[in-house]
Amino acid sequence: MRHLFLTVLLRDLRLAARRRIEALLPLVFFIVAVSLFPLGVGPEPQTLRQIAPGIVWVCALLAAMLSVNTLYATDWLDGSLEQMLLAPGHGIAVASAKAMAHWLITGLPLIAASPMIGLLFDMSGPALGALMLGLGLGTPILSLLGGLCAALTLGLRSGGMLLILIVLPLATPALIFGAGAVGAVESGLSAAGHYSLLGALLIATLLGAPWATSAALRISTE
Repeated sequence: MRHLFLTVLLRDLRLAARRRIEALLPLVFFIVAVSLFPLGVGPEPQTLRQIAPGIVWVCALLAAMLSVNTLYATDWLDGSLEQMLLAPGHGIAVASAKAMAHWLITGLPLIAASPMIGLLFDMSGPALGALMLGLGLGTPILSLLGGLCAALTLGLRSGGMLLILIVLPLATPALIFGAGAVGAVESGLSAAGHYSLLGALLIATLLGAPWATSAALRISTE
């Protein structure tokens, strides 16, 4: 299983390196979408600081969902997904590797771009740190949940729209606690409770999502 995990992970990273434009689309969408809000809301610093956490998290969620729809679709169409799932237990390794690759390609660049976005909204240094830490805990949750929903909608017509409808309610707690951590820091309060809840959500998702994704993949490929 470890060998399969590394093989699938490296394979997806190599494919993303060959398709740089597709890999960069979520990051470009994230930057452009967030940058439009100051133009529409206005340049008032206090207003921008108040709305920044929610806007960044919503745009990060939507950006992560841009690429998750094709997470398994290509492998399913060419038959390689069925080959990966032949041995018992291999579905968990495949699901974990796919989610890890998605986070490295999509989630990590979003975290790296967040300080620039924070400066655009006139966020303070501690608030920027809270935003990056929250995204560091929350974006893996988005990748794992996105992989699960991609497996559930694999092969369905209009699966992309259905995927969004399934992911959004599941990802809402991570969005609330991530944005709440920044709000707490801006108010001079401790954000430890928000981080603890995000960490608990991440652990629960890490333990449950690969198993559920593996089961969904086997059902979709039968």
